[in-house]
Amino acid sequence: MTHNSTSPARLTPPAGGFQEIDGRRIFVHRSGSGGPAVVFLPGASAVGLDYFGVQQGVSQFTTAVVYDRGGTGYSDPLPLPRTAAAVATELRELLHAQNIAGPYVLVPHSLGGFYAHRFAQLYPQDVAGLVWLDAFHRDWDAFMPPAASLSAVEQTAPDRERLEQLRPALREMSAELLADHPEHIRHALLDAKMSDAWTDIGIAERTGLAGLATELRAGPGLPDVPLVALTVVGTDPAQQALTSERTLQEMHDGHTRMDAALVNAVSYGEQRLLSDTVHHRLCFDRPDAVIQAVRDVVDRVRP
Repeated sequence: MTHNSTSPARLTPPAGGFQEIDGRRIFVHRSGSGGPAVVFLPGASAVGLDYFGVQQGVSQFTTAVVYDRGGTGYSDPLPLPRTAAAVATELRELLHAQNIAGPYVLVPHSLGGFYAHRFAQLYPQDVAGLVWLDAFHRDWDAFMPPAASLSAVEQTAPDRERLEQLRPALREMSAELLADHPEHIRHALLDAKMSDAWTDIGIAERTGLAGLATELRAGPGLPDVPLVALTVVGTDPAQQALTSERTLQEMHDGHTRMDAALVNAVSYGEQRLLSDTVHHRLCFDRPDAVIQAVRDVVDRVRP
């Protein structure tokens, strides 16, 4: 599936601005100073400003960057899905254009894990550390039950019609998640998230998961840099309603083993289990855990 994302009425972001890359505008918002710079890589259906709260916390001790991949959020439209290499190359060009010096601490959430891994494959010298926020991994299918394989996740993702039915509930949920954002950011973000264009973008990005994993398996593993993985083992009520208890348990066990393998593959790796939140709520429910993990990796890589 190829989808041309369209920007709803050329929305103006309530914070940050644009950097032109290859004739396209990429949304970016940076705060704080010093290094190493910390870069957040959003999940599918998420945008940079979703991570505003944790960005502000991290900006107290170093430069913190949030952005929207081309074709998503406030950035200019592009056909979706894209290759991990295209996304990784774009991010490096963005950071260079913004004069944000590497190497970086990458903080991927969910789908962002694929793009962070590809960035590390292409530019290992530019990666100082990693904070893995319940992120996708190229070996996902090796750890997960068949019902939760990447191709199954693609096929069972809600379509536009289903999301339309869920819109009031999704708006209520988003409003609650964004409750601590500054008012001007919260209102603008909430309206944009409910737009048809942003809904379609989220659907389109979820259509290429298995292909991204295949792309990553053709390259090396993660570089030997400090890595903290936050593994979410809380149960999402919505997921619970659609998935058997046995499959949910297999998913939790598989996810825990997958992230354990990730941290065991580097010289300094640490896994932290979080049972009091769920996947999409991690940065909203436990900003303290996210900021602490970033601080620990930053402290370890600082000279």
